[in-house]
Amino acid sequence: MAFSRRLFLAASFATSLASTAFAQPKEIRIDYATYNPVSLVLKDNGFLEKELAKDGISVRWVQSLGSNKALEFLNAGSLDFGSTAGAAALIGKVNGNPIKSIYVYSRPEWTALVTGKDSTITKVEDLKGKRVAVTRGTDPHIFLVRALQDAKLTEKDVKLVLLQHPDGRTALERGDVDAWAGLDPLMAAAEVESGAKLFYRNAAANTWGILNVSEAFAKENPALVTRVLKAYEEARAYSLANPAELKKSLVAYTKLPEAVIDRQLERTELTHSAIGQAQIDTILAAGLALQQAGVIPADTDVRAAVDGLVDRRFATASR
Repeated sequence: MAFSRRLFLAASFATSLASTAFAQPKEIRIDYATYNPVSLVLKDNGFLEKELAKDGISVRWVQSLGSNKALEFLNAGSLDFGSTAGAAALIGKVNGNPIKSIYVYSRPEWTALVTGKDSTITKVEDLKGKRVAVTRGTDPHIFLVRALQDAKLTEKDVKLVLLQHPDGRTALERGDVDAWAGLDPLMAAAEVESGAKLFYRNAAANTWGILNVSEAFAKENPALVTRVLKAYEEARAYSLANPAELKKSLVAYTKLPEAVIDRQLERTELTHSAIGQAQIDTILAAGLALQQAGVIPADTDVRAAVDGLVDRRFATASR
């Protein structure tokens, strides 16, 4: 009888654990970022809160200042959804960050190599021996590595000054560095407000703006992932239909003039959302280039890493 009672209690406990293991969360943690304009519209209009209200699920908004910060938050478990560049997400995945890339929030040309208005630097080769501000682990960093590679240079040929994006702009304008791997809207602000020059541009080397989810959250809450993307789609459609409101949100969050935001939006395409082969190809190309440059270990199966990163189960209808 005692054994049977213990067995019954153990079974009851196991059943209880099983029933609560994937219990619906009471809160979803999602980031917003000035390099992800759709996230600002999503936050301002409460589309996600409205979608989840009937289930009593609240939304906690966390600001990401760069892909590196979004990946750090995802890895630490303080974010469920985070905005990054596609190649940055791949580096995170290679380094063991348990994430899945599930959605496209923009196709931007958000990075270029920037120098001051009076600089004599005109090409990548001129960076040899120069001080370059960069935020490691972000698309601007990846862009810099690839640009150096194309110019037959490596990171060892320049003096990297590791700064977050806002500090990189400040360092350039103060003359503390010779060049900066810029990121919009700060890059646009440097152009408009201080005459900074984008001396090297390559739109094709900018990887897509990608929304990522933690693997655990996607596994435990696939229906909620779909609902988050539904709200994202609502915000993306709203952004396209209401460009003035989109600009208003960016101005409010960045505290930058409208002329600066106009410049950023000129380089930001919001007509894509479904993650698919185009994004896979771009991320793979970036990953192989980074492996050749020594940023990704030589023994890494980059193609397998990309396959493990991109999850098309939640793909939206829009292309």
